Amino acid sequence: MARKDTAADAANPGRLTQIALTYKMTRKADKKIGLVLAAVGIVTFGVFLAIGFLIGHPIYLGILGLLLAFLATAIVFGRRAERAAFGQMEGQPGAAAAVLDNIGRGWSTTPAVAMNRSQDVVHRAVGKAGIVLVAEGNPNRVKTLLAAEKRKMNRIVADVPVHDLIVGTGEGQVELKKVRTTMLKLPRVLTGPQVTATNDRLKAMGDLMSNMPLPKGPMPKGMKLPKGGPKAR
Repeated sequence: MARKDTAADAANPGRLTQIALTYKMTRKADKKIGLVLAAVGIVTFGVFLAIGFLIGHPIYLGILGLLLAFLATAIVFGRRAERAAFGQMEGQPGAAAAVLDNIGRGWSTTPAVAMNRSQDVVHRAVGKAGIVLVAEGNPNRVKTLLAAEKRKMNRIVADVPVHDLIVGTGEGQVELKKVRTTMLKLPRVLTGPQVTATNDRLKAMGDLMSNMPLPKGPMPKGMKLPKGGPKAR
């Protein structure tokens, strides 16, 4: 029992510190966060306390109002903190990868499966909805990356649906804060074993490509690549 109490006491300061840090980061982007949380808590508690006086049970309704005030404050704080975090990440390289990393259980994500010199990038997520390719960067350039990656997926796992989306605020794009929701709304068409099998096939192909021997050094001058592959004997 003593060990459990000690562990709980050690965890609580960590949680409080995390909440304090989250509040500080949120306040940088949302200056009114303190006033909003105070208003939500006071109004919620005040409404229940007033109802308690009207029906003759101010203590019971006051306690209930206090608990619900904490709950309402926590919910509002969580939503505004999330909105502030997305606002700070918006437009930053790798923001979509950070969102995919926290999408939840049932999804396996691989960042930067395709990239060009302009740092436009495509990330891949595999789940029961199939394969989702998430692109971030210039909308015109990433379409080429997406098309090439979709062709590759269709060659490797032709029986698995492939979805794609471009992160942004323009027409036909998905805002960063809506990426997770959009992906979770996709219809589930694969079973757990099928998701595992798809991941294994993609990982095997990735290992095969990374381990493929390539000639070192510059290509000899005047040398041309052979047309087609080696002829069968």
